[in-house]
Amino acid sequence: MSGITVIKRNIAGQETWRYSGRVLKRTSNAVILEALFNLDDTVFMGIWLKRGDRFVELYYSDRWYNIFQIHDRDDDVLKGWYCNVSQPVVFESENCLSFIDLALDLWVSPSGSQTVLDEDEFVALDLDEATRFKALGALDELKTTFNNSRAFSITLESI
Repeated sequence: MSGITVIKRNIAGQETWRYSGRVLKRTSNAVILEALFNLDDTVFMGIWLKRGDRFVELYYSDRWYNIFQIHDRDDDVLKGWYCNVSQPVVFESENCLSFIDLALDLWVSPSGSQTVLDEDEFVALDLDEATRFKALGALDELKTTFNNSRAFSITLESI
């Protein structure tokens, strides 16, 4: 499969993070890719995120979120799902995508428990009413998706 660059941007459109991945599947409105965590080891939501953890990432050009399924680098055990509420992904080229992060996130543990993150940062963003409404709708859609699927998994059939 082909390589791809992922660019995360803030609400002003400024790049805040860039990394490379490998495309697993692509459709006209979505892509599944695999990337390795490229930051130093850190504790997040009671788990260790380690450099080299495997992320299977699902991006849509027609949905206001993306989903990262996180696996341990050593034994590939599922750690959980990190969901970014964001503007729909932009395919800048065949080998590059970007998204504007809207601060609001959802963490879903393997047991299915859900935690909304960064609500204070979301509230502080200077967003128009339509964007705020779409972002909150995306969060509700994510919650419902995980509530309705006991064992949500990003697979090649997901898109």
